[in-house]
Amino acid sequence: MEKEITPISQDNEQIFKSVCRVCHGGCGAILYVRDGRLIRVQGNPESPLNKGWMCIKGLNTPEIVNHPDRLKRPLRRKGKRGSGEWESVPWDEVLDEIASRVDTIRRESGPESIALGQGTGRHHYMHVVRFANALGTPNWYEPGLAQCFIPRITVSNLTYGGFVVADYYGDTPPKCILFWGHNPLITGADGELSICVKRALNKGAVGIAVDPRRSETAKKCALWLPVRPGTDAALALAMINVIINEGIYDKEFVEKWTVGFEQLKAHIASFTPEWAETITWVSAADIVKAARMYASNKPAILEWGLGIEQNPNSLQTVRGVAILRGLTGNIDMPGSDILGMNIIHSYPTLKEKLPEGMLKKRLGAENYKLLGGWRAFMPSAHIPTLFRAMKTGDPYRVRALLIFGNNPLLTVANSREIYESLIKLDLLVVTDLFMTPTAAMADYVLPAAFWPEVDQVIGYPLVVENLVMAQQKVIQTGESRQDEWIMDELAKRLNLPGSEESLEDVMNYQLAPLGLTFQDLKKKGFVFPLHEYKKYEKNGFRTPSRKVELYCKALERMGYEPLPSYKEPPESPLQSPELAKEFPYVLTTGSRRLEFFHSEHRQIKSLRSKRPDPQVEIHPDTAMKHGIKNGEWVKVTSPRGSIRLKALITEDIRPNVINVEHGWWFPEKPGPDYGVWESNANVLTNNAPPYDPAFGSYQLRGLLCRIEPEKE
Repeated sequence: MEKEITPISQDNEQIFKSVCRVCHGGCGAILYVRDGRLIRVQGNPESPLNKGWMCIKGLNTPEIVNHPDRLKRPLRRKGKRGSGEWESVPWDEVLDEIASRVDTIRRESGPESIALGQGTGRHHYMHVVRFANALGTPNWYEPGLAQCFIPRITVSNLTYGGFVVADYYGDTPPKCILFWGHNPLITGADGELSICVKRALNKGAVGIAVDPRRSETAKKCALWLPVRPGTDAALALAMINVIINEGIYDKEFVEKWTVGFEQLKAHIASFTPEWAETITWVSAADIVKAARMYASNKPAILEWGLGIEQNPNSLQTVRGVAILRGLTGNIDMPGSDILGMNIIHSYPTLKEKLPEGMLKKRLGAENYKLLGGWRAFMPSAHIPTLFRAMKTGDPYRVRALLIFGNNPLLTVANSREIYESLIKLDLLVVTDLFMTPTAAMADYVLPAAFWPEVDQVIGYPLVVENLVMAQQKVIQTGESRQDEWIMDELAKRLNLPGSEESLEDVMNYQLAPLGLTFQDLKKKGFVFPLHEYKKYEKNGFRTPSRKVELYCKALERMGYEPLPSYKEPPESPLQSPELAKEFPYVLTTGSRRLEFFHSEHRQIKSLRSKRPDPQVEIHPDTAMKHGIKNGEWVKVTSPRGSIRLKALITEDIRPNVINVEHGWWFPEKPGPDYGVWESNANVLTNNAPPYDPAFGSYQLRGLLCRIEPEKE
């Protein structure tokens, strides 16, 4: 049932308060609606997060929501897959058909033969997990997971007993911010917004940036460490070495609140700054300087990003970085990294409804215990294994894929193999805002609601939930529907567990600890209780030892190394010297632009006009060597394929590193491909083994490539 919208009226406009979800940042927003049409969006000055600020994407929400190319009604494929021939179908008819086909596949091949996919940080994230459990399939994915965020969450839980986030919102400002593989002035995810970082730096926090490129954030830092992509673990070990050997760790905290210090001290004895310099290409002097700056300027924040997870040594890389907080006592102190308050109930994902035996059928669970096993934070399928099961039927055939807000041809490694996998499916359903290269391959394309068309409870920062806000539906565009509604309607037709509960029932359950309903929260806007610091002084940390585990026995029991270690990336100048003769440069992928969110918004004129073409960043010395001029089209080639981009010549990158942007396709070009093979970074990336033994992470950074002018 469509929910009633109760506006505040002013000057013939309807004015609403909500939460911007154009990305997964979480800015408080004010929306202005006239005659059922969104006409303006601005930041809400009452929001404790953004305090009135808003990025260019959020401000241009009306152009996105009202775009003529929005999907407005359900579509069914008429011709062959990828033909681009569609017919409109009423909602009841299309949902009946999809449910019938899903039920047939489920009965014939088991629920594990049906997979669910979704995009990163969506409002419906946990509802996809709920739907998967109710359907009985253990196989769902999100393009990050092993490559983004799950290693950091899991390692935080193992090391500190909970996830930590930066304290930008209390009365004590940080004195130092160490940005590691993270560019928050552009990304600003999960409630830790760009503007909060900028304000902290402007107030005097000293910044350190670990990044192969001098990013927008790095340019505001006092020290830039241009690490070789994929070698972050070596840098972390060397910084631990300096902090321990120089005695600049927090002795009181380490003695009282950590275990394993003596084992760690012995372990890192050989990991000197000089050793790390030969691996990371960062000078030993700068490694020492960074360690001293971080350890000596308290309180300090360590802003870590997905750059440290996108390699086959993901677990130990994240562990090495995480230990820096424990050594310096920068945990749950005002102005440092703080543990969550968790003020609402966790989302009811119906994990108890997953049929017995399905855990063993989850693709990758047996091999990657911290991704898909019983110890996993959010058990999910291993993406390379899942897509190969679609393609080859090994270890069993995955016949159907239902996607909610994801474009895997752009956002999953090795796009050629992803295409070959999708084409083999018996059923592909895509729910999205616009027709994408992935949607163009589907049997059914369903029109998704955009954030001003959505009701949801938003807890921020993600995972820790210190602040809860109401996102509310204020308009209706065509026949678009909220993803949760689509899943619930399919669940009813399939008679799945939990299908008798509405989304509002779920949200009311989440809010029960606050004594609120969703309707109450919409009126209040947000709930933001005073943060309680040093919670560990009451009951210790939520680890087996009740302390920060520098030496992690839980990992040891699972067969993983209890202390962090370094492993050279499988494709690199040191590990693959013969390959490096043909591909002499180190490739880093995944850099973002403020105007876009992953592969989204390239059809939005006001945003695209600021970034009309994909770019590759190269150093002036490299450009000169190959006769490349700024702004000209060049070809970047890896052992997997080639793409074309425009050269951006800059000294803000190492001479031996090439950086390509992520998520490029061309909505203005003819379908069904929409230029997906031209400038797509994932044509270059690798999803092959070896994988991280705990998470199954694969190498997206530190690969090898070459660059040359594009021939006319």
